[in-house]
Amino acid sequence: MLEKVRRDGAYPTREKADEAVRLVLAGLGRQLTGDERVELARCLPLEAALVLSGQIPAPEPMTGWAFVKDLAARSGASLANARWDTGSVLMAVTAYAGPALTTRILHQLPTGYALLFGRAELTPAA
Repeated sequence: MLEKVRRDGAYPTREKADEAVRLVLAGLGRQLTGDERVELARCLPLEAALVLSGQIPAPEPMTGWAFVKDLAARSGASLANARWDTGSVLMAVTAYAGPALTTRILHQLPTGYALLFGRAELTPAA
């Protein structure tokens, strides 16, 4: 997973990719609950699964934009860098989770996450 994130995210070192993976998976672990959280942890490499599942879910879910802002604040990074890290890691997560689980995860999360996972943000017809 680290190598995929390093390559696809154009990180100069595995250490930089590792920082991004830990930051984003910890944040995602604070957002996901239930079966989707358990299934995602099963799909990920062990170390990544431990980061995800080691988080206590937040009492109130965040929108995708609030998620990126929270990660920027926690890491001291710019919003642009936090957005880049988020997209790079969540694209790798999608590769491990597959399309069906990714869709279920997106249905659980508030608006704004689809683009972070590399998908179009679709709204239901009125």
